[in-house]
Amino acid sequence: MTSIPRAVTIVGASLAGFNAAEALRRDGFEGPVTLIGAEDHPPYDRPPLSKQVLAGDWEPDRAALTDTEELADDGIEARFGLRATGLDLNARELSLHTGETVAFDGLVIATGARCRTMPGTDGLSGLHVLRSLDDCLALRADLEAGPQRVVVVGAGFIGAEVAATARGRGLEVTVVEALPTPLGRVLGDEMGSVCAEVHRDHGVDLRTGVGVDRIEGDHRVERVVLSDGATVDADVVVVGIGVIPNTEWLEGSGVQIDDGVICDASCLVADRVTAAGDVARWPNQLFGETMRVEHWDNAAAQGAHAARRLLDEATGPFAPVPWFWSDQYDRKIQLAGRVRPDDEVRVVNGSVAERRFAAIYGRGGRITGVLGFNRPRHVMRYRALIEQGATFDEALAAEF
Repeated sequence: MTSIPRAVTIVGASLAGFNAAEALRRDGFEGPVTLIGAEDHPPYDRPPLSKQVLAGDWEPDRAALTDTEELADDGIEARFGLRATGLDLNARELSLHTGETVAFDGLVIATGARCRTMPGTDGLSGLHVLRSLDDCLALRADLEAGPQRVVVVGAGFIGAEVAATARGRGLEVTVVEALPTPLGRVLGDEMGSVCAEVHRDHGVDLRTGVGVDRIEGDHRVERVVLSDGATVDADVVVVGIGVIPNTEWLEGSGVQIDDGVICDASCLVADRVTAAGDVARWPNQLFGETMRVEHWDNAAAQGAHAARRLLDEATGPFAPVPWFWSDQYDRKIQLAGRVRPDDEVRVVNGSVAERRFAAIYGRGGRITGVLGFNRPRHVMRYRALIEQGATFDEALAAEF
């Protein structure tokens, strides 16, 4: 039986960590709450970084979730610019990069993830990843300088959003994707091809089935050399090839690590320790599989759930239907559920040719997911069917 902590420390001050802190106060926890973040900024929303903030339509403060004054008003001690480097579960202590140790009673691990990078590119200006606010502002400055050509490595959702934003600025954009079909491993080839055509419709030079051999330049990027020997001139290169959970600081702590922090179904890691957000890996009982989810909605909901689990051991399993959205050009692309590339796919509303449709995925006689292009109402309604465990036939027969 776990005990209720007298104080709670949250490591990671992005969406999951912030929501954990807010949930503690909403649920009546009156003990000390400390929010420790590696960045110098108060918590902010990440989705606008690849869209509104990068486009210059928003200034950075519009993406803020809170500020230090609001946190203080809620009785939350904010400590920013501090990176956790170690955890001692027995001593109930955190180690920080400054050499300081911090005692804790209850702990929420919400250290998120970081972008994968390409080897051999250290110190090369004009080369970017996009994860943090500082990343966004550095890339925005380069885009505002009017580069001749932007190259995006990786046609996942972040790469696709950056490409769309750059095209919205009138820039020439090449996207390089190693898979034959963008997002084929997520959406399957048929729907991945639709995503590819959206970019080609807007003038993106999309090259698929080819990797990047190296990025060349003297102090600044000048060209990208592809695995087929072709070269693409570039003034700005954005690398979007996935993320790595920030778990190195937990090595040797006794916390189980496997592509994230391993939790039970309720997000519990150890006595009075939970995890949430991009770093958490847990068994989602609704789908019968262990997953780590990198979506905004998941971070928000799981942060709150992890906080409640600290306060009440009767807190049930965290079993949501994952979903996310991606704004590209004039299309809002939404995906709910847990799909595989070999799932059966059926368009149930609208037209693929017009890039306005809803398509459902099925496996084992069940609906597993729904993909929508400018169909938010349909996505939410089919998402409810997924949550209810509806059959694929029931989903096909539904009229929305």
